[in-house]
Amino acid sequence: MAIYALSNARFVLPGRVMNTGYLPVVDGHFGAWQTEMPDCEIVDCGGRWVAPGFVDTHIHGFFNHATTDCDAEGINISSAELVRRGTTSWVPTTFTEAPESIRAACAAIAEADESRGDEFMGARIQGIYLEGPFFTQKHVGAQNPAFLIDPSYDLFADWQDAAGGRIVKSALAPEHEGSLEYIAALAAENIVTSIGHSDATFDEALAAVNAGSTCFTHTYNGMRGLHHRDPGIVGCAMVTPDTYAEVIADGHHVMPAAVEALVRAKGWDHVALITDALGCAGMPDGEYVSGGLPVVMRDGACYLRDAGNLAGSVAVMCDVVKNVFDWSIVSAEQAIRMGTEVPARSAHIDDRCGFIAPGRRADFVVLNDDLTLDATYLDGVLVPAGE
Repeated sequence: MAIYALSNARFVLPGRVMNTGYLPVVDGHFGAWQTEMPDCEIVDCGGRWVAPGFVDTHIHGFFNHATTDCDAEGINISSAELVRRGTTSWVPTTFTEAPESIRAACAAIAEADESRGDEFMGARIQGIYLEGPFFTQKHVGAQNPAFLIDPSYDLFADWQDAAGGRIVKSALAPEHEGSLEYIAALAAENIVTSIGHSDATFDEALAAVNAGSTCFTHTYNGMRGLHHRDPGIVGCAMVTPDTYAEVIADGHHVMPAAVEALVRAKGWDHVALITDALGCAGMPDGEYVSGGLPVVMRDGACYLRDAGNLAGSVAVMCDVVKNVFDWSIVSAEQAIRMGTEVPARSAHIDDRCGFIAPGRRADFVVLNDDLTLDATYLDGVLVPAGE
């Protein structure tokens, strides 16, 4: 039995931060935090933060591999590189494609998950997020407009079959015909629906929330904005207290003041930090293909090559967590929780990630005072650092 205990750390536990005591790790699982020194190896963390591993619930791939490749090996390479950068759990996210392509992507993600042995060192696949194809042309963004369709539960069921039941979240534009029925059907199965890539009015977005939708996809981006006579989707995100708002805090997609406005409106505990990273994230600047569309990565962001608008981010979770702290929007503790427990709750995967709790797998990060990443552990084992 492998046992050690972490000490001299600020432990981000579910109830509060504990600045003293010991956190045991027993055979790759957390024990209960305790005040007395246990009889085992003690690992001194030098006063740093010890937090749950980061949870990315909206991410299309990493290190030149994407869900659209429909390649299980590529998904596992993405996982291996993500964990080296502090992300211990992720929800691979599909794009708007032909239904059969989405099915193939779901099957590949499931294959990747099933192929992993006990020795695999990579971010855990905690579900699948369908970003599309139930969107509107007006706010299609970097989604492929050729494949936009109305919501269909039959299609969802087919994709869920290919995914082996792993789909946990589906995004849609609620102004489409059949949207409310789709939302209600998925809510009955505890599947999150998220409002995005949409020109819905405030009333249409609110009707979706009333039907069971609980999340907003990369808030501000790809949606009708906030106006004092037309609050739109952004206004709905701000005033519905039991919903979660994703936000890409990379400094390119949303400016710090807008992130702060969202946090003040909803509270930090209902704003989920995401990356929306494309498959080229982690690679050098240059030209790539994302979701079937040519993109250019430069200066810390990714743009559609032909249209020039933002296509997605190239950030990792430790970047966006540090950003909201550096921008003085939230405290260090709140920033950490916005990148761990809040996204986990928003995707209904908080039963398996996002928290340090007895009996859970010991996936955690050690962060410096400025929230830079010092170390990552998966199943209690130190992960080699990434670049």
